[in-house]
Amino acid sequence: MIKTAITEMFGVQTPIVMGGMTGVGYGDLVAAVANAGALGFITAHMYPSGDALLEEIQRVRKLTDQPFGVNLTLLPSINPIPYDDYREAIIAGGVTVVETAGRAPTDHIPRLKEAGVKIIHKCTSVRHAVSAVAKGVDIISIDGFECAGHPGEDDVGLVVLLPATVDAVNVPVIASGGMADGRGLIAALALGAAGVNMGTRFCATLEAKIHPNVKQRIVDNTEMDTVLVGRTLRNTARVARNAVSEEVARIQQDPTKTFADVRDLMAGVRGRENVLRDGDMDGGIWTSGQSQALIHEVASCADVVKSIMAQAEAVRAKLAAM
Repeated sequence: MIKTAITEMFGVQTPIVMGGMTGVGYGDLVAAVANAGALGFITAHMYPSGDALLEEIQRVRKLTDQPFGVNLTLLPSINPIPYDDYREAIIAGGVTVVETAGRAPTDHIPRLKEAGVKIIHKCTSVRHAVSAVAKGVDIISIDGFECAGHPGEDDVGLVVLLPATVDAVNVPVIASGGMADGRGLIAALALGAAGVNMGTRFCATLEAKIHPNVKQRIVDNTEMDTVLVGRTLRNTARVARNAVSEEVARIQQDPTKTFADVRDLMAGVRGRENVLRDGDMDGGIWTSGQSQALIHEVASCADVVKSIMAQAEAVRAKLAAM
């Protein structure tokens, strides 16, 4: 048994977190992650209203008696996103931990704190982590350059970014980016983390409600099968390599190109519907981390967590004997 600030703070069996993922973080997967002994997060912005989110929270409570959380990714949007309603649904649903991302959750912190909700904030740099802690968040989840989605613009790998963040803040830190097995867990703990966040690893599970083609592609892919898009726009995203992402990267080699030149190719609905739902692997952009090189099978969440912890214990024993 590995105990850390994360397991003690939230009452979970393992220091493994599955953060929010657009198009993936539905209640069924979150409940399976929770039942496996890890901490999973429902992705709030996939639900049209606070009431719909509250219904999902209540549904998950019927599927698990273990802790779980909700992700609030705070981003600008043309169409208003009901963040205040999401926040109140989280509180009404008795959720005790929220994962925030995007901008700092400054306007939500007082109400969440008042309700006794702990806040994990995802950052991509030491300076943003320090700022978030000063604003009142309880835990930092630090994303290294290897991560799926948005790694920021500093291009710092987790092996440096993680201990630098641990040194700079006085709250627990979760390691995110490149985490997929027990070796990574032990390495992260050695570098000062209190836990690890795994996204891509939990996409390749039986319970993830995405097309089997996507799960198999994750298994088949290597560390070289991701593409960085949005670099010239200073909105970098790491996505899976396919015809669409390679075309976007090609267009964006020209620094005069704007988002309008790739808007249709990068439309989120294409990735969610054509790829994640329908299994057309060249149907749109979809995110995947370099950790896909470490994923060799599609398995249940229970088996994934069990195998990660078994490998972590084996590595720990090997190190202790050295």
